[in-house]
Amino acid sequence: MYRKKIYSKGFLVPALLLYIALFVIPCLISFGYSLTNWNSMSANIKFVGLENFKKIFSIQGDYLTAIGHTLVFGVLTTILKSVFGLALALLLNAKFKSRELLRGIYFLPFAISPLIIGIIFTSVLHPQWGVLNEILKWLNLDFLAKNWLVDKSIAMFSVIGVETWREVGLNMVIFLAGLQMIDNTYYEAAEIDGAGFFSKLRYIILPLLSSSIVVNTILNLIHGLRVFDIVFSLTGGGPGNATEVLSTAVFRTYSAGAYGLSTALNVVVFIITAIIAISTLKIITPKEE
Repeated sequence: MYRKKIYSKGFLVPALLLYIALFVIPCLISFGYSLTNWNSMSANIKFVGLENFKKIFSIQGDYLTAIGHTLVFGVLTTILKSVFGLALALLLNAKFKSRELLRGIYFLPFAISPLIIGIIFTSVLHPQWGVLNEILKWLNLDFLAKNWLVDKSIAMFSVIGVETWREVGLNMVIFLAGLQMIDNTYYEAAEIDGAGFFSKLRYIILPLLSSSIVVNTILNLIHGLRVFDIVFSLTGGGPGNATEVLSTAVFRTYSAGAYGLSTALNVVVFIITAIIAISTLKIITPKEE
């Protein structure tokens, strides 16, 4: 027993030191730089306190819009990925010949680089010769053809749709793992009592999938709030700033040479993601128990 305690401490201390060196110290350094005027125009770095954060939360700036877009993107993609992921999992949990093939097909987009998906869907959603609009015209549904990535009113929803399509397979796999852990005796007992599909869903499936729901919700929120690549490859934050999110704002600000301000923006991304993820975890976890 004494040796086990020594071994456990022997592994714990290096892991803790590695965590401090690779995560805690860089975070503290980043927070320190966020309180300065560090930029490409001057070699002198001066302490400016919370000025960078005042600019971010200023009503006159565009950063509040980016924060709003990030929250909308994170919440909507979390809901859509979870709902469609669960629907696919329920469908592909049934026993039929091609289910393994279909599982692989639906999971495949998650394995492809978001930048490549962005490039592909830029062509698919092109307003003039895009595949989607051409199919709609062929079906005599011209009124549904839109400027998917150019129209400010729908550009964000187009990006949300592509992101949902890309990650719904991951949600499906996690839900499938949870469904396969449910004992068939629950279903058999419910059928004897005359329960239908929705009764099984409400009283058996959803309660016993609580762990999978927690995992998917947290992962979806983190991915949604820290999104960058799919937005940047599809719209670059445009048209105008209609799809600008915090991560693309960080990229633009850093590219403009305002390193201190971009670091402050990154700190805001981290804080918002941490607060929302931890709060959501605390809200959902009691239901799981």
